[in-house]
This record gives sequence, C-alpha cells and structure tokens, in this order.
Amino acid sequence: MTQIKILLVEDERKIAESLRKGLTEQQYEVDTAYDGVAGKKLFMANTYDLAILDINLPVVNGYELARYIRKHQ
Repeated sequence: MTQIKILLVEDERKIAESLRKGLTEQQYEVDTAYDGVAGKKLFMANTYDLAILDINLPVVNGYELARYIRKHQ
C-alpha cells in the first residue's frame, strides 16, 4: 500500500510538531513547513496527497498558498 504524503504548513512550532507526531503515528508521511514560502517550496519539489495549511502564516498566508496549490496541482 502506498503511504499518503501530507504537506503541513503551520507557523506555531508546538502545534506543527503535535500534528506531525499524530499523523506519523497513523502511518502518514508528513513534510512540515513553518511559513508560506517554505510550504510553497516543498509543494513545488514534491507531490502531496493532502495539504494542511494554517491561514495566518508569515509572508505568504494560507489563502494565497491554497490558491497557488490549486492552480499548480
């Protein structure tokens, strides 16, 4: 079975790590970014089955990143 790959973009590190830990315990592969720019770079370099985005991200907010992802998927 192919492992589901998730992009997690959350600027609050404790929240991001808690989510990452829970998701990896459920056998998901998780890449984490702490701002919208890093999230965009990860998205451009990898293929994801799901993106979990915080809205209030520094530099590129979650809405902008979601629009970019939808346009380039």
